[in-house]
Amino acid sequence: MASAPVRIADGATVRLLRPGDRVDVVAAERAGQPRVVAVAARVARVPEPEKVPGDGGALVVLSVPRETARALVGAGSVSRLAVTLC
Repeated sequence: MASAPVRIADGATVRLLRPGDRVDVVAAERAGQPRVVAVAARVARVPEPEKVPGDGGALVVLSVPRETARALVGAGSVSRLAVTLC
């Protein structure tokens, strides 16, 4: 298992999460269908919101298999990420 810091586009959604929750992570691009990148990922940590506004969204740390961690990093660099609670 690996710890994957993931920036979720909707910061308000992240504030609903608690360590131990399970989420599916969905990547959405302007052109194309949304795709599921991680299924039933365990929320390991929800860092405090950033004091200085950044590029939007909020950070969450997920515990996932290494292969899924790599997919999350790749998807997060080109797509907006969202979560659904399981």
